[in-house]
Amino acid sequence: MRDKDQVFMAIAKNLASLGTCNRNYVGAVVIRQGRCITWGYNGAPPGLPHCHHIDDEPCTNATHAEANALAFAARQGISTEGATLYVTISPCDSCSRLLIAAGIETVIYEEEYRDTRGLELLRLAGVRVARL
Repeated sequence: MRDKDQVFMAIAKNLASLGTCNRNYVGAVVIRQGRCITWGYNGAPPGLPHCHHIDDEPCTNATHAEANALAFAARQGISTEGATLYVTISPCDSCSRLLIAAGIETVIYEEEYRDTRGLELLRLAGVRVARL
């Protein structure tokens, strides 16, 4: 049997394929007590046009996977207190602030984002961080 971290990361990777921003495909899943409680992928907010980037132009339309996962949990009344986030790319600074405020205790990521300020902020706040 595969390690549970590998299984949860595989779920995040599958979610990434649903992304609607072609600049980068990112998936996130929030786990509490061994169960998926919410998930998200990067893309345009509901009702807005999908992203269509040329080259490496910055994205100003997409909501990040982590923020989408937290927003869905909030809309459904699902607590993320004490949960673990599995995400395909480490969180940016803004998403890290949201994760801290949402009570996420652990962040496990596969690929490091080019700007590591998000990881530094998580560690400063006492959130456990690990690269898979």
